Amino acid sequence: MKPLVATKAVSPVSAIRLTDLTLGYDRHPAVHHLSGEIASGSLIAIVGPNGAGKSTLLKGIAGALSPLEGSIAVSKGKRLAYLPQSADLDRSFPIHVYDLVAMGLWNSAGIFGRIGFSARAKVEEAIAAVGLTGFETRPIGTLSGGQMQRALFARLLLQDADVILLDEPFTAIDARTTADLLALVQRWHGESRTVVAVLHDIETVRRAFPQTLLLAREAVAWGETGEVLTAANLLKARRMVEAFDSHAAPCERDAA
Repeated sequence: MKPLVATKAVSPVSAIRLTDLTLGYDRHPAVHHLSGEIASGSLIAIVGPNGAGKSTLLKGIAGALSPLEGSIAVSKGKRLAYLPQSADLDRSFPIHVYDLVAMGLWNSAGIFGRIGFSARAKVEEAIAAVGLTGFETRPIGTLSGGQMQRALFARLLLQDADVILLDEPFTAIDARTTADLLALVQRWHGESRTVVAVLHDIETVRRAFPQTLLLAREAVAWGETGEVLTAANLLKARRMVEAFDSHAAPCERDAA
């Protein structure tokens, strides 16, 4: 898939469309004039050097950051779930594993909704699916990094979203947990859900993600993973990010 200059409407086969998108902070762009679309049911990785704007792009798609220019369109009726980086989560909050996972039912039960028998069964199934049976009453502050990530994936299972956004989901966790959670990602893909993941492990991307966006504040390459992750493209991305001046003036199009 090559980046496309998008129209305002999202076609039925598109989950996400980006139109001349610029995202940033204090009007300094972190993602610069990006256009393209992600088809429904895609399994796509976003990769690039540190400072390439990967997490910023995911925050924009999730609605946590408003565009400086351009637009993001998520196909009408698509339910979206977003898992930020683990460093962005407050693990000191006094909550147990069961309650954290049950938060995935908020869309159907409401924040103060009562969890009935069938809902409790779903929570228990989700906990079992990520290998945390027996951890239900453990405070989340006592979990290892891998155990916490398993609990968060269980919550995602209950959200039952059409579009799932994952920001560095396999960072600082053990190999077994990575393999188990990657199997869940493959399961979602098999269910025709759209999964977009920011990743830093290129070999995992080559092995498990058929589509890749290589980002260096703008798209270096976007399409089939094998065609995107060439040595030349990776070198180009690194040089583009190294050359970026974080103290540069705001986007020229905005300033004009």
